[in-house]
Amino acid sequence: MPDETRFSLSLERITNYQFETRFDKDHLEPLLLDEPEPLGDDRGPNASRLVGAAVGNCLSASLLFCLEKAKQHVNGIKTDVVGTSRRNEMGRWRIARLEVRITLDVEADHAERLKRCLSLFEDYCVVTASVRKGIQVDVEVTDPKGNKLFRQDGAEVG
Repeated sequence: MPDETRFSLSLERITNYQFETRFDKDHLEPLLLDEPEPLGDDRGPNASRLVGAAVGNCLSASLLFCLEKAKQHVNGIKTDVVGTSRRNEMGRWRIARLEVRITLDVEADHAERLKRCLSLFEDYCVVTASVRKGIQVDVEVTDPKGNKLFRQDGAEVG
């Protein structure tokens, strides 16, 4: 298995603050993103909601994967995420907290296997571990001809 994999996506402005997001897999439908009112028209989730969805989905999938490998029958998983945004010391909005509640309906045939999965699953969630530790973000802005207008290399984190 490789030590590194890559994914890509593109966003294109449709109108106002609405962006169509296309993923690097042809079978995936585009996703409309938008900002809530009064800035946008609230026609799709915004980036903060996608971060919350990504964390909730990753945790749920990691737990499900472990339970299935442990041969535990899962009747259902429901995950609720509550995000809290607040202004930082510079007055900029930031995601300050994500509260994740997973409701697990499992027939725990072996209590020790369930206990083991509950102790491990968070560590295998790529998104949660990355968000908790911090992610290097490199940013470049170009004009339509490819001329570089801005470049910022993210600092090493974690």
